[in-house]
Amino acid sequence: MRQRTQNSLPVYALNFYSPIVASLLRSYRKTCTIRLGDKSAKYKKGLVVQVLVGARYSPRDKIFDAVIDKVDVKRLGDLSPREIEHDNPELRRVEEMSFFLSQIYNREVSEDDLVTVIRFSAIKGPFDL
Repeated sequence: MRQRTQNSLPVYALNFYSPIVASLLRSYRKTCTIRLGDKSAKYKKGLVVQVLVGARYSPRDKIFDAVIDKVDVKRLGDLSPREIEHDNPELRRVEEMSFFLSQIYNREVSEDDLVTVIRFSAIKGPFDL
C-alpha cells in the first residue's frame, strides 16, 4: 500500500488484519511476513514501511516503522522452519503454514504456490525500550 504525505513522499505499509498479530509485532516476536504470490516488485530491501494492524476499510493502528531487510520469492514447500517461525512463532511446518495461508486468503494454498518472504526490523525511537 502506498500513500502520499504532505511533502508528497510516498509512504509504504505492511498491513496486518488480525489483532492477534499486533501483540506479536509489539513484542518483536514477528519479524517476517509470508505473503502469497510474488511481491518482490512492491517490497524491496532497504524500503522503510509503516507496520499497521486493523480490519480492511477501517482505521488502522500504527505499531512501528520498519526497514525491510530481505525479500525472497520461493515455493511454499521450500520455506525453512525458521522462516515460518519468524512469521508465526506457533508454526514450524510447511503444512501448518499452508493451512494458515489458506485461511487468510480464503482459498487452498499448496506447497507449489509462490510466496514472498519479507523480513523486517523495527525502527526504534530514542524512548522505545
